[in-house]
Amino acid sequence: MGTTSKEAGPPYTFLIKVNAMAEDSLGASTATAESTSSAAAASPDPELTAGKLPEPSSETASGGVTPPAEHPPDIPSPSPSHLPASPRSSVASDEEITVDDTHSDGDSAYDSGSLQSDSTSLLSYITKYRYENNRRYHAYKDGEYWGPNDEKQNNQLDIAHHLFLLTMGDRLFLAPIGDNPQNVLDVGTGTGIWAMDFADQFPSAQVTGFDLSPIQPQWVAPNLRFEINDACDPEWGYPLNSFDFIHVRAMYGSVADWPAFYQQVLDNLIPGGWYQQIEMSVVLKSDDGSVTEGSIFDQWGKVSLEAGDKFGKDLRIHEQIKGYVIDAGFEDVVETVYRWPVGGWAKDPHMKHVGNVNLVHWQEGIEGWSMALLTRVLNWSYTEVQAYLGKMRQALKDPSIHAYHIL
Repeated sequence: MGTTSKEAGPPYTFLIKVNAMAEDSLGASTATAESTSSAAAASPDPELTAGKLPEPSSETASGGVTPPAEHPPDIPSPSPSHLPASPRSSVASDEEITVDDTHSDGDSAYDSGSLQSDSTSLLSYITKYRYENNRRYHAYKDGEYWGPNDEKQNNQLDIAHHLFLLTMGDRLFLAPIGDNPQNVLDVGTGTGIWAMDFADQFPSAQVTGFDLSPIQPQWVAPNLRFEINDACDPEWGYPLNSFDFIHVRAMYGSVADWPAFYQQVLDNLIPGGWYQQIEMSVVLKSDDGSVTEGSIFDQWGKVSLEAGDKFGKDLRIHEQIKGYVIDAGFEDVVETVYRWPVGGWAKDPHMKHVGNVNLVHWQEGIEGWSMALLTRVLNWSYTEVQAYLGKMRQALKDPSIHAYHIL
């Protein structure tokens, strides 16, 4: 595409620079894309990538640090009183999380506890949801996505939003988009919570969020609209170069052709626009050997990856973002990697808090993450899935297992 190549020389250039924040005792750091800098060593296991399109001239832009979100969301479970504000961002993946030797299962107070569409007509069948194995799934393009869209799974999505804020220092994004974004797109918006927070923070911006499911609130800010759309469609239905910032989060296992997806991102971004994607790994690890070979946590990662492969939508996108966006022609690609502990086993107070919230995130999410993939793709019975999930729930409560996963 003309917006991603130059007439002479290489079709694109990119620099990688990791700008570490003041390190705490665990070496917590973050990174942001910068257009002119010397290259720095990148993390070997990228999870979050912010990419910038080439400017039409030789000059490139850089932006400041994103201000905190003005209205952090209320999380249905656990209650807001159990979720104090984050003192700092999470720990980078190349740093080991110190185990709190005094931790036990009893020290945690956490427990489970006007849609518009310019591209698709809102026909009645869109809300004729599919009900299967006591869960509710989207009707539009039935079967294209494995995640439920019911209240339980939507609660998990909102808890995940809170975790992302905790991880990124209460910021909605890391890309240096400046103080005056104009047109913003949230792909796979889910409950719409990120788009709503962004629209509140930037009332002068026009924000669009789209998803397969019309599960977003009807009453939203006047600068926000939600649409029914499919990120896997070859055309998203917007004019070329419509957006100066495109945001994607937790789309693992949702896209069969990622190069085509990133071409859509390029086509829809203005020259010099920014793109950010955040994905998490489904593989649980430990640094002390407490996640053992053949254990239920070890099985979880292997079974999930197998199901995603057979479904035709890889769950490993967290490992592949950087390569894809560079191949697509993005410049100034920056990656930042974090660890999310599962449970309150970390010694550091902030990481303990992240782990406790993430434990609830897993307790709320595991059935929805696995039910459709295991029954539809791997042909497990409902009873087999529930027995498998029972073992997972027991392991999640075990304070001797110091599991984490990559973000």
